[in-house]
Amino acid sequence: MRVDSVMPAPAAMPASACGSAPGPSAAEAAVAVLVSRAVALRQASDGGLLECFAAIGDPRRKRGIRHTLPTILGLCTAAVLSGQVTLADITAWIAGADQELLAALGCRRGKSGRCAPPHPDTIERVLAALGAQGLADQTGGYLRQKAGLDQVAFPISGPVPLPAIAVDGKAIRGAVGPDGQIPYLLAAATHTDSAVIAERLIGPKTNEVPEFAPLLRGLEIAGCVITMDAAHTVRAHALFIVEELMAHYVMIVKENQKRLFDVLDALDWSCVPVTHRTEQVGHGRREVRTIQVMDAPADLGFPHAAQVFLIERSTVRRVRKRAKKSKKYKTVLVETAVAVLGVTSLSAREAAPMHLATYVRGHWSIENKIHWVRDVTFREDASQIKTGSRPRIMATLRNLAVGLIRQAGHNKIAATIRRIKHDPHLLYTLLGLHPSPGNAS
Repeated sequence: MRVDSVMPAPAAMPASACGSAPGPSAAEAAVAVLVSRAVALRQASDGGLLECFAAIGDPRRKRGIRHTLPTILGLCTAAVLSGQVTLADITAWIAGADQELLAALGCRRGKSGRCAPPHPDTIERVLAALGAQGLADQTGGYLRQKAGLDQVAFPISGPVPLPAIAVDGKAIRGAVGPDGQIPYLLAAATHTDSAVIAERLIGPKTNEVPEFAPLLRGLEIAGCVITMDAAHTVRAHALFIVEELMAHYVMIVKENQKRLFDVLDALDWSCVPVTHRTEQVGHGRREVRTIQVMDAPADLGFPHAAQVFLIERSTVRRVRKRAKKSKKYKTVLVETAVAVLGVTSLSAREAAPMHLATYVRGHWSIENKIHWVRDVTFREDASQIKTGSRPRIMATLRNLAVGLIRQAGHNKIAATIRRIKHDPHLLYTLLGLHPSPGNAS
């Protein structure tokens, strides 16, 4: 359901400010960059997948092009959805694709009337020359539109679940950057369907923290909840999320922020009641989670902090062990306990303890449902595509495939890929294609 924002539109620049002005200032240049990126994201969200690819600049000269860039990227996406992992497998799959799919994705027809797939060398040259960031921006905008991340109306009348976005980084261990180091990608993904809506390369001699704001800047996510790991619990991020994005944050506090951690740890949590408790049994373990929430202390000194919380998790696992010098195994119970402190800009009127617990646990969907799938199902860390922009492009195509599958309502990625191999119509549905019977000729 779409909820329109009630925030006022920015005022237009008066006419007297134009004309004889000396030149754009740094602030105006920054605004122009934001506007251009917002326009690009808006264009990416309109229409289907091929229209999204059409908004990406083709690195080739116009003369002599036989297959358009949307056709090539559409075929590569179809190959990844079909379980092809390496670039050689992708080009081989495209070479053997059926006529119906080739026609639906716009492949050129020969004199015989049959559609001809692009040559493997053409595909490799295009991916090598393509701008990886442009592809990531366009596919992220497309998945964001399908996820329905609309702006939330202000003010919120009571505690309700809000759209949540997780931010986390991942190393492409099979690749090597220009500096000889393993490249890292910082990504933002939705909690509900685990769709990557933004992605950015972490440059050399830096880390995830400086790239946090450029990753999210320009996205229309006002009113959403941003979750992140403890490395991003910094004052600058809190100010950026609340004042510039007009969103909310849920941050985990550890000893990398020693003063903040000491203040929260010194609070009298024994006097705070447990307001939400969950229990889960499965996979040979029993897990109990509790949360205690209180208003943020006046002297906390952290920007826009409204509530602080303590989450405790206790787990009992059944483990088979063998004593020394014995051949017999016995089952023992292993108990573990973990406590986590956190801070949020959400007030008690905006988020109940149940919602805060859900946001904290939902953050790990980016690890379990995206990064793990890319490593295990798509074998990303074992990829032989090592240099240039191609490792990033392949990571983006895998993110796109995972997002398309989950947004179509399929939770098991590997099982869905196996089904696609025997059900071509499912592939057309995921790509948003509607081929006509005449295309198979």
